[in-house]
Amino acid sequence: MVVEPRVKDFICTTAHPVGCAANVKNQIEYVKSKGKAEGPKKVLVIGASTGYGLASRISVAYGYGADTLGVMFEKESNGRRTASAGFYNTRAFEEQAHKDGLYAKSINGDAFSVEIKEQVINTIKEDLGKVDMIVYSLAAPRRTMPDGTRYTSVLKTVGEEYTNKTLVLKDNTITEAHMSSATEEEINATIKVMGGEDWIDWMKALNDAGVLADKVITVAYSYIGPKITFPIYAEGSIGQAKKDLYKSCDIINERWSQIKAKVAINKALVTQSSAAIPIVPLYITLLYKVMKDKGLHEGCIEQMQRLFMDKILDDSQVDENGFVRMDDWEMRDDVQSVVAERWDTVSNDNVKEIADIDGYWEDFYNMFGFKIDGVDYSADVDIM
Repeated sequence: MVVEPRVKDFICTTAHPVGCAANVKNQIEYVKSKGKAEGPKKVLVIGASTGYGLASRISVAYGYGADTLGVMFEKESNGRRTASAGFYNTRAFEEQAHKDGLYAKSINGDAFSVEIKEQVINTIKEDLGKVDMIVYSLAAPRRTMPDGTRYTSVLKTVGEEYTNKTLVLKDNTITEAHMSSATEEEINATIKVMGGEDWIDWMKALNDAGVLADKVITVAYSYIGPKITFPIYAEGSIGQAKKDLYKSCDIINERWSQIKAKVAINKALVTQSSAAIPIVPLYITLLYKVMKDKGLHEGCIEQMQRLFMDKILDDSQVDENGFVRMDDWEMRDDVQSVVAERWDTVSNDNVKEIADIDGYWEDFYNMFGFKIDGVDYSADVDIM
């Protein structure tokens, strides 16, 4: 089958298996080129198949030489439609890791569920004994509780409604996005899905099962961003969930003395999650242009390689809130001042000059295995 990208709204409904494998290989080669460091050797990555989670897994595997167990929730091919990008990414990573003598196994299922937690624990006991790092990189639109209750997250403001510029991805035009405010019920549901409760549940389950090393580190990811995005992100329904994540980090540190929990605040990047947030894609295109012009741009793999090699193991590398700031280059005054100025002036007349639309779309297609150098997209591929 010849696989072509089919884009609908902010998602691509197809994925290219060869392209995904090439993308994974490129990330592996990048980490290899940066050399190794001493670090954890048995790492559990929860949410391991795309974006920051995948980049984390690659970084610890090839930066620390770590054995990795990944948890993901991805769709296999049914023979007529392609598998999800995360499925192909995971398969490609495992194949390469095995060739390189690294343990790599993945469990495909709902990370919120008790069943998957039990399966992970059993796998750790059988294969690894104990883990010394847990990366919590879960991004999901909904969560089903053990009693069957289902919560769905929303992308809304809190308090007042909000209107601002946004980029229409289907035709790269500037328009206005109007964001309605969330109800208390919607806010609580978003916290249930995207907050820190499940992170705590994972740490409790792993600790109770005796599969944590004596000194174990766990990290979860968040984003803060500039004031431009505050109403829809940091102060919106997602932001309320992230505040719960920060509280959960404190709870983990207080409850278990042998666990060191941290939150890394990452840079704005094109991911399957960020593409869905109104206003944010326009900000990202403006940010990309400025950071590339200044030689400061990083993608997921560059971010995570720097996190695990330079920052996560150094307790001095935190801000006044205890956060590991991977957005340090994004939030530099000389970057944000230019982005803010261009935000005020961006229009359909100048967007292609002052925003990196091509870079945004390159990253978008790359996520699904398309537009990767060296891949013959006219060739038949086995989607199974």
